[in-house]
Amino acid sequence: QVQLVESGGDLVQPGGSLRLSCARSGGAFSIRDMGWYRQPPGKQRELVATISSDGPTNYADSVKGRFTISRDAAWTMVYLEMDSLKPEDTAVYYCNIVILRYSSTQFSEYWGQGTQVTVSS
Repeated sequence: QVQLVESGGDLVQPGGSLRLSCARSGGAFSIRDMGWYRQPPGKQRELVATISSDGPTNYADSVKGRFTISRDAAWTMVYLEMDSLKPEDTAVYYCNIVILRYSSTQFSEYWGQGTQVTVSS
């Protein structure tokens, strides 16, 4: 139905920047929103940022002013620009999508495999 592939994770020094990309494939659905989540080592997965089909974006307080989510017009690519990175940003970052199949009345959620971001000196 849908596939998400993340890329761009790397080892970066504190204060550095990274740009993560999520490539979407598949069809026969409408998109409610897409977003980025992360899972720090030993912790639960947490929201980073989302962008909705009707326009609004949502950010975790911990990344406001430092991270920016964006997408192309066709929703084939979603990006996360990460600036002023801190060691606590170290995590596996996952791309997420919530869709409604054309033949369904229920939303479905899918995840990419994740990309590792490590912030360390």
